[in-house]
Parts: sequence; C-alpha cells; structure tokens
Amino acid sequence: MAIDRVEPAGSATMAAGSGETFEPSIGNALPHYLPLLVFPLIVVAAIYGGWWIAAPFVFFALAGPLDEAMGTDERNMDPAATPDSRLLAYNLPVWLWAALWPPTLAFGLWQILVSGDLSVWEGVLMAVVLTVEAQAVFIVGHEMIHRRSVWERRVGEFLLASASYPQYATEHIYIHHALVGTPMDYGSAPKGQSFWNYFPREVASNFTGAWRVEGERLARRGLAVWHYSNPFWRYGIETGFWYALIWWMGGWWAVPIFAALCLGVVLSMKLSNYIQHYGLRRARLPSGRFERTLPRHSWSASCKFSNWIFYNMQRHPDHHAASNRRYPVLQHRGEEESPQLPGSYGKMFALAVFPRRWFRTMDPLVDRWRAKFYPEIADWSAYDSPAFHARPDAFEVIDEIFSAAPRVIPRVNRSPELLDALAAREFTDLDLPRGFGPDPETEAIARRGLARLYWTHEYTVAEMGQEIADIPVVGVDDTVETVRNWSDGKAFQVAVHAIRDNLTPVETAVALSNIAEASIAAVLAAVEEDFAARRGARTEGGLAVAVLGDLASREAAFGTPIDILCVHDGGEATYYESLCREFADALRDLSENSLLFPPVPPGQRIRAVRTLAAFEEHHRTDGIPAELLELSRARCIFACGDPEVAARFDAARRAVLADATVRETLVADLCKPAGDAPPPGLGAIDGMRGGLRDIERAARLLQLAHGADDPENPAPAAATIFEMAGADGTIAKDAAGRLGDAARLWRSLRGVLGLAVYDGSAVGSAGRKVAAFVARSCGAEDIDALNARVVEVAAAAAGDVDAVAEKDAG
Repeated sequence: MAIDRVEPAGSATMAAGSGETFEPSIGNALPHYLPLLVFPLIVVAAIYGGWWIAAPFVFFALAGPLDEAMGTDERNMDPAATPDSRLLAYNLPVWLWAALWPPTLAFGLWQILVSGDLSVWEGVLMAVVLTVEAQAVFIVGHEMIHRRSVWERRVGEFLLASASYPQYATEHIYIHHALVGTPMDYGSAPKGQSFWNYFPREVASNFTGAWRVEGERLARRGLAVWHYSNPFWRYGIETGFWYALIWWMGGWWAVPIFAALCLGVVLSMKLSNYIQHYGLRRARLPSGRFERTLPRHSWSASCKFSNWIFYNMQRHPDHHAASNRRYPVLQHRGEEESPQLPGSYGKMFALAVFPRRWFRTMDPLVDRWRAKFYPEIADWSAYDSPAFHARPDAFEVIDEIFSAAPRVIPRVNRSPELLDALAAREFTDLDLPRGFGPDPETEAIARRGLARLYWTHEYTVAEMGQEIADIPVVGVDDTVETVRNWSDGKAFQVAVHAIRDNLTPVETAVALSNIAEASIAAVLAAVEEDFAARRGARTEGGLAVAVLGDLASREAAFGTPIDILCVHDGGEATYYESLCREFADALRDLSENSLLFPPVPPGQRIRAVRTLAAFEEHHRTDGIPAELLELSRARCIFACGDPEVAARFDAARRAVLADATVRETLVADLCKPAGDAPPPGLGAIDGMRGGLRDIERAARLLQLAHGADDPENPAPAAATIFEMAGADGTIAKDAAGRLGDAARLWRSLRGVLGLAVYDGSAVGSAGRKVAAFVARSCGAEDIDALNARVVEVAAAAAGDVDAVAEKDAG
C-alpha cells in the first residue's frame, strides 16, 4: 500500500526536540578521548605478553557495565550555533585514533609474526585483541569518509582497507544513504530476515554495488571504467599494502588468516548495520517514489558511555536525517521521532546472532513502530517480501497480489522473476492502462473482453505447444525446466488477470487447463523423442496418454494434480512400460516447485500400463467403481506411434462406459446415500450436502444412466451435463438450472480459493481484501453475502441431487 502524505521539507534537518542543550568545550570533549586509552594497553600487551594481554580485554568489557551505571545522555548541541571551527577538540580524538591505528596494527602483527617474543597462545590472543579493536575502524573510518576535506576521506579509506573493506567508502555514501529503508538497499534488513541470511547478501552487494556506482559516475563523465580516477585503483593499492605487509611478515600462510580476521571485523560492522535499520521501511508514495529519509527510519539508543567511546554512533537516526553533521553535533532523536532500541549496541549484538531471540524481541517493536508512524498502512507483507526486495519497481502489483491472494506469496517470494511475465506484450496488451476510456466501468469491460477472448478462444493449446516448441532446449531435463518456467509465467499472468477481475474463475480454469495440457504434452513429447533415440524407434503400435479429472474436463485450478492414464496398442509391451515410467519421472520433475501443479508425492506409483484390449477387459470385469468413474472424465492429450491409437482409446473408453454391467455397477455406487457431511460453508464445499462431491455424483449419474453426453466432448463438465439433461427433458429445467448454478458456484469457489488461500475456512481471517476478492469472484457483494449464498445453494442442490439419485435408484 502506498501512502499519500508527504513530510515537511525541513522536518529531517531540524534540531531534535526541545531537550537540554550544551556548548562545545574541552571538558565536554574529553570523554571522546577514552577510546585512545586502548592503544598503550595494546602496545604493552604486544611487548610483554602474559597477563598484560588481559588489559585490552578488560577495557573492551567496560562498555556494558558502564552503560548500566551511567545511564543515558539525551543532551544535544545546537547545530545552527556550532560551526566546524568550534569542534577542534572533538575532531582531535578521531584524528589521533586514525593516526595511531595503522602503526599499532603493524607493530602488533610484527610481534605476532616476526619477533618471536610471544608464544603461540599469546599470539592467538593478540590476534583477537587486534581484531576486536579493528571494529572501531568502521566507526572512525565511517566518520571520516563523510568529511568534506579530501585528506580526511582518503585517511578513512586507508583505515577501511586495513579491514579489507575500502569499497565501503563508495557503497555507504552513494548507495546506503540514498536508498536506506528501501528494498534497493541490502543494508536495510526487512522484518523477518535473520542476520545470517542478511550478512552474505549485504557483503556481496556492497562490492558489486560500489563497482557499478563508480562505473556509472565515470560513464557520466565520458570515461571508461578502468580510468585511473576510478577509486577502486586506490582501494586495491590500499588493501594490497596491508596484504603485502602480512605476506612479508608471515609468509603465505598468514594471508588467509588475516583475511579471515578481516571477515570477522566486517561481520561486526554488518551487525551494526543490521541493528540500525532492521524492519524499518520508507513508505512508497503514489508517484512510485519513496518518502524522504526521516529519523524514524533508523533505530536510536542513548547509552552515555557507548556514545562516548563509539563517537555517537548510536545517534544513527540523525546521521541519516542530516548526513553532513560531524559526530559531536548529531542529535538525540526521542521516541516521538525515532524508534528506540531496547538496549545498548553491545546487548543488541549479542541478541542479533540468535535469530529466534532477535525476532521475539524486535518484531513486536517493529509492529509498534508501524502502528505509530504509519497507521494508514494495514498490510506490510508486500514491504517485507523478498519479491519487493528483488523487484522494487513492481511494488504495486506485489501489493495487489499479496493483498488478494496470500497463497501465491511463497511462490512469488521464491521466484520473483515471475513478475517479469507481466511485462510481456501478451499481458500488457490485454491489461489496458487506466484512463484510456470514458469511465472506469467501460475500461473494465474492455479489459475483461480482451482477456476472455484471448485466454479462452485465441490462445489455443496448439498455439501454446508451438510456442514451447520454438524455445531452444537440449535434452529432457532442460525441456522440463523450460516448460516449468513457461507454464509458471503463463499461469502467473492468468492469476493476475483473475485478481483484477479480467477473468472469471470458470474462464481462469479453462486457461489453466490449456496451459497444463500444453505443458504435459510438451514434456511427454521430449521424453518420447529421447527414449526413442536411446532405445531405437518403435516399428509398430502406438501409445495414448490421457489426463483424468479436472484437467480432462478443463476445470483445473491452482493445485490440481497431474493424473495420467497410459494405454498402448500393438508393439512390445516392455518398450511402452519403460517409456511410461520415464513419463512419470519427468512429470514428477515438472511438478516440483511449480506454481500450477502440486508436487507428485515421492513414493507414488504410476498407474498400470495396459494394452488397449487389457484396458477394456480389466474395466469390464475387474474395475472398481472409483476406477470406472474416472473414465467419465478422461481425455487423450498425447499419442505417439500409430496415429489412430488416440481414437481407438476413446472408443474403448466409451465402450466400457456403455457396458450394461459397468453402468449398473456405477449407478448403484453413485446412488448410495452420502454419509455424514459437515455443515455448509466456504471450508466445506467438497463434502457438504449439496456440495461439489454431490454435484459431481449427480452429473455422472445423468451422464451414465441417461446418456447425457456429447460425443465430441469425452470429459464433460458437470454444468454442461445438467444443461444437456434439462434440454432433453431428462430432468426438469428448473432443477437443471439450480444444479448448473451450484456446479458453477462450487467450481468458482474452488478456483478462487486455490488462488487465494489454502483453506476456505480461513477466508475470514485472511484479511479484508482477500475476502473481497473471493466474494467478488463469485458474484457476491461481500463475504457475508457469499456465505449466505453458499448455504442457500447447497440446500437447494442437496434436494435436487437426492431427486436424481432416487430416480435412478428406482
């Protein structure tokens, strides 16, 4: 959901609050010299080893207890009355730290690698000391790369290079500050992302993003990316200096160890980034832009001692609101302007490395922040989604899908490239833009007309098959993957048309059935071609493959399983049996991670592959009712070998259903009274009295007992059968109308629920937009009206179903 409000232009740069202020002075600056005390402790530890090494660790451990003892500091300097010329006493400790760190690091490395004065365990402990202190590289280096003077920025780069991370100087300024709180910034972790998932992506994106930005900056000046002014040349030289020093001191074995320690330092810095922005998102405006960065988009803390030794790093909200401010002038932003961390950075570090504890602590605070600062945004799922992170320009459609069809969310998050299918001309040409017509109603009618004509009449299975055939592939595995991607893209387009009311659920079912048929047939053709090339082409006979159930009657929904029946006539039986096993394996692969099909269970066996004669004999003599009933909705979609095998299969299927004994068996089974049924409702459309199961039972009774069948349609839908039965007088026209209405309603509900939710009973709790989408798709004003209609239609259908069953039972 986008928001309409825009913050005042000056709101981000005003001094925070009306709390206590103070003037810059040497006395107020002295606490910021405390971080320098660690340098003599490190030098002494490096010289003498032993218990002296404990001194730096004691210093590092002071922050937690002293934060508890000293409390908070919410005082601010007045930025308007504090020019840079009054901040020399505050700049000096930063400059001194920058001057002391490189020689201290070099001396410590010398003592560890060259001098021989330290034992192995002392060397290991000193390496830990240097790694812990190196974390301050990102505090001081960060401060200096924000400075105006070139020499300070270059010193900041050199400090960052000592941790193998100088590209941070580009990434932080030009990417993080520009995009903070948006999905384009990998440094702003969305709610629900653990640190361990965040860390590798953030590190990788920092390097690639910095390289891209510098290339773009050079291109705007008409220069090549390899031009000497590219700062990556400096970054490489600065980092190379430290690695050359390590190699000179310790040899090749020391280089990977140093790199690993640098990675530990980077990990610590990324923990800070993760903590500073976790779960905080800038709202998207109707214009498509994000709101400007405000203090509310960073977490704040006010622990006095930590702000002293970390140079006000905890005042991060003001740093983003006014990034040109030097650290002493950064403002504390109170809870009215910025969310507050529940503890110091030290405590939050310890929490962030344990995702469950972190989520348990922080997610409620994120929810509270959202309710406080953005009460108009009821659903944040689109903002939190990986799909938005991967395709930020597609926010509107992501929000639309997530609001109406939560069941699709995991698939879109797992494969954001699905969104690219909506950029195809076949989608954009049908989904006409708003404002092209005289009024919204006319525009909606035009969109519906175009989509329905295309997906139910123009875009045929044959055309789909040719489109798949035109895609270059190599081998069966490549074909399966290509077909899966193709079918996912097409099914996703259909889903969005359905969400936008361009297709009704019944029309959606036709489109999905065609996509499924083309996909299955393409995979079977690839398997057959590969099999024939390996085993030798068959010389006689043929094989027919039929789909069963909803796929056969063109009533597929999202989640309709692949169910096929294979019959061969002539030729070697073992050849076709082996081929059908490979069919089953390929279709199992097709169903994996598919948007359209559910996965085929790993242990599921294929149906028996029979000859045409054995198929007919089995069903006449040994077929059980459920097996026989499947033949009433079976349609051949693929055949190989003998071109007449498909027609012979259909003739055999019809002969079985026309057999008096088979019909008697099926009619007797279909006329059995139904058992206990759940009360009518959205969550019980299959099993309730008068529900889909009863409607299908009545339709198949009419199809079998009275020949309400179309010779040109081997798998008629229930609504079609009722229409035919009413037209020829098999049942009364009013009963046929009621049963047809029930069949269409239950199919519509199954289709829309398959797209929107996992369980119809969950519609009420899935959200207002989900309920509205489900009701609207079924022709109801709201979900309450739909529930009432379900009860009414089920009651009427139950009576009509009983009448059909009683007539045939008699």
